[in-house]
Amino acid sequence: MDRISWNEYFMEMAELASRRSTCLRRKVGAVIVKDNQVLATGYNGAPKGLPNCCDLGNCLRQKLSVPSGQRHELCRAVHAENNAITQCAVNGVSCKGAVLYVTDSPCVMCLKQIINAGIVKIYAKKYYPDELSREMLLQSNIEMIIYPEKE
Repeated sequence: MDRISWNEYFMEMAELASRRSTCLRRKVGAVIVKDNQVLATGYNGAPKGLPNCCDLGNCLRQKLSVPSGQRHELCRAVHAENNAITQCAVNGVSCKGAVLYVTDSPCVMCLKQIINAGIVKIYAKKYYPDELSREMLLQSNIEMIIYPEKE
């Protein structure tokens, strides 16, 4: 029987969530899992009820030529990881001890939320260029794995 692993299953869910993204620069999806049960999903987009960059037809960070990994405060979107953590909070579900599957490694703003939410492991498809995030990740007790792992 050709059955995918749990990691493949949840990473494919993160990829699927990224297809809902409304970001013009980077489409990111996230899934929070505990005991092989999905707690929440998220993708990057504007806060509820506000216009998305794709609706406005522009991205301020793109317009200002802001490099990836910098000036996150100029981004209109709530990032995928934060949207997933928020969904847990809204629904009264704890992220403590959970695993995050995400299409790009977290920026520093998301990583701070991940640390405080009690998430213990991150599987990411690729690195996002944010040096402070990498530094803080090394200082935390969170394990991050680039998935699929290089053999």
